[in-house]
Amino acid sequence: MDTKNEKRKKCVRVLLKNTWRAHTLLFAAFMFVQLVILRLANQAGRGFLPPAQQEYVYLFAQVAAIVGFLGSALFFSEKRGGAVKPVTAAALALCLTGAAVMLFCPPSSLLYLIVTAVSVVLTGFLGGRVYERLALSAGNSNRLGISVGAGYALAVVLQYVLQLQWTVTPAIAVFLLLSFAWMALLLQGSRPEQPPAAEKKPLPLSAPVFGAGITIALLLFTSFYNGYIHHLQVASGYTDYNVYSLPRLLMVPTVLLFGWLGDSRGGRLLPVCTLCVAAVAFLNTALLGSETYLLNMCLYYVAITAVIAFYHLTFLRLAANAKRPALWACMGRMLDSAVVIISFGLHLSSQPQVVVLLINIAALAAVIVLMAFSGALNVSAPAAEEAADPFAAVQESCGITPSELRVLRELVLTDDKQEVIARRLQISVSTLRHHITSIYKKTGVQTRAALCKLTHTAR
Repeated sequence: MDTKNEKRKKCVRVLLKNTWRAHTLLFAAFMFVQLVILRLANQAGRGFLPPAQQEYVYLFAQVAAIVGFLGSALFFSEKRGGAVKPVTAAALALCLTGAAVMLFCPPSSLLYLIVTAVSVVLTGFLGGRVYERLALSAGNSNRLGISVGAGYALAVVLQYVLQLQWTVTPAIAVFLLLSFAWMALLLQGSRPEQPPAAEKKPLPLSAPVFGAGITIALLLFTSFYNGYIHHLQVASGYTDYNVYSLPRLLMVPTVLLFGWLGDSRGGRLLPVCTLCVAAVAFLNTALLGSETYLLNMCLYYVAITAVIAFYHLTFLRLAANAKRPALWACMGRMLDSAVVIISFGLHLSSQPQVVVLLINIAALAAVIVLMAFSGALNVSAPAAEEAADPFAAVQESCGITPSELRVLRELVLTDDKQEVIARRLQISVSTLRHHITSIYKKTGVQTRAALCKLTHTAR
């Protein structure tokens, strides 16, 4: 019996271990919960609110999401004691209850509206916790892009298959329950191990400022681009187009591709590729117009997915070195909701087509200027700098994680014993030995002397 209990505990420890696979499923679970709850929120007030006020429900949901994300960032930035786990557990339980009410109750009631408001705020609150966990894990993994890309793709596929209008409510309920269960397991586990503050690279103010500026410009572009496509939709006669139809599935290969780009070469190709996709989508729409409306819709989904991958990976990596990781980790998602509110206020569909076209051009030009000033368009200079560092060369060729890189430097540059190195790195000896075993496995060597030779010959 004891052996079975030990095996069960070992399985749980493996399940909760901070690996890229675990975080892929964590991000997929949250994104699925968010997509379903926001979709259900759009139905709030039907048959209860006057038609003139119904269109404000979606706007209200975006405001509620921002409130939730901000509340999460403020709470988890200040309280790191015993209140974190019980608050997270309470938020998970209440959000699950709210989702169940929204899923099985008719939307034409005041109760549905109140539950919608609470559920969306709690979704944002839990989202901030998920983003913080991913950001803190970014320093320990070189597969953040894979986690974000695969997690988002899995959520999109699952939501597409379980579209609410297909009347598969029981299946949606089951997957929601599984998603909440996985979030509870991982979020209640121990926080990822972080390097000492002295070893963190200082985050210059220009990095988050330019990141926010580029993200806003890209999101404004996609919003205006969507407004321009709406004009073409009317001109083409596609008045009953369903946004959950086949072109939406193009989000899956796109987010996987851009997730891979986010990991490749330190993510230096991600901004340029995002800009290129946006430019191609815009040029096709501007030059060919309503003659290729279906292609325009396909390119729209590719462009918006590229932007989503860009702001997720940008802010998650910035947050890893920021003083308030809980705030910066979800900044991209908050900016997304903020731009939705701005676009709603501009009433793009009612603006003349030429006005929307000119705004598209201005937004795309702003993206180019901001990327040029921030250095995001320069993909060669950082690579040359890293090539001169033999440790960076070994890291890139062997897939060494940032935490393992710190251990590798100690093994090569010092003759200290494991206990001394562990104390200096502020980690346990067992964790140090785990890193050393992983380094030997990835590099294909078996001794410390061989590690030194491998590093000194790397270029």
